[in-house]
Amino acid sequence: MINHMAGLVKKLTKYGNCLALIIDRPVLELLGIEIDTPLEISTPDGKNLKITPLRTVSGSQRRGREK
Repeated sequence: MINHMAGLVKKLTKYGNCLALIIDRPVLELLGIEIDTPLEISTPDGKNLKITPLRTVSGSQRRGREK
């Protein structure tokens, strides 16, 4: 499995009235992102876009913490 990837240059794609960024399969696999993975999108410095997959805690793990 790939441990890291060099920077990729991508272009946005028209998707209806919006623009979309297509993320290549190797990047998705590297980060463990699936179709239902929530992504946090931020601009920490107002100049760069940061996309972070959010890791959810399963129901059984949450219940174990509440005890």
